Amino acid sequence: MKTYPKFKAAACHVAPVYFDTPATIDKACAWIAEAAANGASLVAFPESFVSAFPVWCGVWAPVDTHEFFVKLASSTVLVNGPEIDRLRAEAKKHGVFVSIGINEGTPNSFGCIYDTNLLIGDDGSILNRHRKLVPTYWEKLVWANGDGSGLRVVDTRIGHIGALVCGENTNALARYSLLAQGENVHISSFSPRWPTHPPGEAAYDLEASIKLRAGAHAFEGKLFNIVASGFLPPEAIDMISRGDPRPRRLMEEASKSVSMILGPDGVPISPILRDEEGIVYADIDLERCVIPKQFQDVVGYYNRFDIFDVNVNRRAQSPARFSDQDSTEPYGEPGWSGAPQATSSSAEV
Repeated sequence: MKTYPKFKAAACHVAPVYFDTPATIDKACAWIAEAAANGASLVAFPESFVSAFPVWCGVWAPVDTHEFFVKLASSTVLVNGPEIDRLRAEAKKHGVFVSIGINEGTPNSFGCIYDTNLLIGDDGSILNRHRKLVPTYWEKLVWANGDGSGLRVVDTRIGHIGALVCGENTNALARYSLLAQGENVHISSFSPRWPTHPPGEAAYDLEASIKLRAGAHAFEGKLFNIVASGFLPPEAIDMISRGDPRPRRLMEEASKSVSMILGPDGVPISPILRDEEGIVYADIDLERCVIPKQFQDVVGYYNRFDIFDVNVNRRAQSPARFSDQDSTEPYGEPGWSGAPQATSSSAEV
């Protein structure tokens, strides 16, 4: 008889130490330990948590942001680098799964940065790397396009886990590609704030959009959605504004992001964090995903596969392919296949 996992999830509403990767990794390890001590089996961190979200692109003209781009590029990490090794060791030490947003660098270029989400297994293995498919609006000034190699759902002891980054949770085809792999635990990572209009004008309501998107995916997929959003601390506002009142006002007036956990009916089952750093917890029982599938199962009986034909290209993209290149190294550049590393806690989709 089939059984359904039960576990506690933790969503971290937290700020990085801007451009200080070692200090941010220290903070991440401390929060992983705290969440694990409180019984969490899955700990989720925000978008680009290591080590900055590029909010400066929304409040300064591009010609005024070179300083910040250099700092961001200098603080990037590699998936197989020592900073991620520390996170992997911390996950293994506490026996927890960790989802975390990073600014991922690449040996191909000092100036190429990806908005990447990593899923780390409870044994310390890298289960998946997903690079945001398309940076949103002014994010294109710092991040490169990702590819489909990370559009994967990983089969673990606590469920079938998938993840999308920020605005990707609006992309119906990206979401469907995960649902079609049996996703029942979704992780949504978001930015801390997202300025869109001049001061004083009605602007993008980040909190409302997160609640709408997260609830829609949970309801459509009949799954649990862990939402981990960033927090913008006063010291980051000070640094980015450079003493100019206009960018300060833009950041201070922009709506704040929220962190929460939602059930298969699209309704929050945890507190909602907005105004301060913290961790929200919720108990997950995957049996709750079953009965709603009787009503509407968009990857089962409630669809017409004879009418709709969805094809997803999961080949990893690279700037060049060399005939003598050894492509066997996991997460190598550019030969990584995109498939998760085989581990006791994951299964290749």
